[in-house]
Amino acid sequence: MSTNQKHITFWNGEKMPVVGLGTWQSSREEIETAVNAALEAGYRHIDAAYNYLNEDVIGEVLQRWIESGKVKREELFIVTKLPMIGNRPEDVEKFLKKSLVALRLDYIDLYLIHAPVGLIGKHDTDVFPHDDQGFAMIDMKTNLVNLWKSMENQVDAGLVKSIGISNFNEEQISRIINNARIKPANVQVELHVQFQQKSLREFCQKHELTICAYAPLGSPGRNDFYSKLGLKPPVAIPDLFHHPVVVKIAEKHKKSSTQVLLRYLIELGVAVIPKSVNPERIHANFQVFDFSLSVVDMAQLGQLDQGEAGFTFDFSTFFKGMDKHPENPYPNRVKGIVL
Repeated sequence: MSTNQKHITFWNGEKMPVVGLGTWQSSREEIETAVNAALEAGYRHIDAAYNYLNEDVIGEVLQRWIESGKVKREELFIVTKLPMIGNRPEDVEKFLKKSLVALRLDYIDLYLIHAPVGLIGKHDTDVFPHDDQGFAMIDMKTNLVNLWKSMENQVDAGLVKSIGISNFNEEQISRIINNARIKPANVQVELHVQFQQKSLREFCQKHELTICAYAPLGSPGRNDFYSKLGLKPPVAIPDLFHHPVVVKIAEKHKKSSTQVLLRYLIELGVAVIPKSVNPERIHANFQVFDFSLSVVDMAQLGQLDQGEAGFTFDFSTFFKGMDKHPENPYPNRVKGIVL
C-alpha cells in the first residue's frame, strides 16, 4: 500500500479510512477527550460499539463537530456493533436504532455483528449477562443466517451503508456469504504482528472482504483492565513495543515502535483501530502516512508471527460457559470468546 493511500475500499465502493480510533475500555470522561483529540488530529474513522456503553458521549462530540461546521457528516466513517444480547433477527433494528439515537446520527457507515454468540440479557444494558455462578447467560438458539438477513434489511432501510462481522471464523463467514443477498463488507478481528491471521487474510482476499484489526498493538491496556476486575491476565499480554526487531526498524525510519506496528498492518492492506485516550498518542498513531517499510522490513516483521499461539483475547476467565455455545467461533483455539 502506498504511503498516501489512506482508505480501503469495500466491494460496494464505500471507503473506510485505514486508521480509526478504538473506543473500547474508555470511560465516559476519557472518550470525550479521545474523540475530540482524534478529530483534531485528522481521524475520520471512529470505531464504537453498543457493548462499550459510551456511544452517547461519542455522539455528543460528533454533533458538536458537525453543527460547528468543523466536519461534514459525509466526511466521517462511523462504525458500531450489534451487541450479543441482540443476536436475534427481531432485535437487530431495535439495537441499531438505539445506537443511532446515542450517536446522534441518521445512518451508520458500517454495522457489525459484534460476535457470533448470542446472550440473553435481563435488560438492554445488561450487555454481558451472568448467572449467580458466574456463567454467561447464553442463547443456544442463535441463527447466524437469519440474523444476517435482518442485517441486510437495515441496509435496505437506509439505516446503514455497509454491514459486516466481528470475531467470526472462516466457516461462519462462508455460511454468511453463501446465504447472503448483501455480502459482508468488512471483518473485524484481533490482528497484530504476533497474530497475523494469514489464513483469514487469504480467505478474505479471495472473497473480496476487507479486514479491520482490533488490538493492532497487542492491546497492552488490558493489563489495567484485568487489574480493575481483580483478575490476572488469562494469557501474557505481548509487549510489542520493545521487541528488538520492531525497535531496530523504528530507529531506522526515525519513527516510534507504535508507528511501525501500525504501518506494517496498513501495508498488508488491513485497517487499524488503535485505542488510546492520550491526545499525544492519538496524534502519533495517525502519523503513519509519511513513510513506508522496505521489503526487508516487511519480511522481518512477518517472521514475528506466532500463529495461533499469538491469539490473546481469551475472556473465558469471566465468561464461563461461552465455549458451550454452538456458534463458539474458536472451539479448537481456547475456551471463551473474544470481544
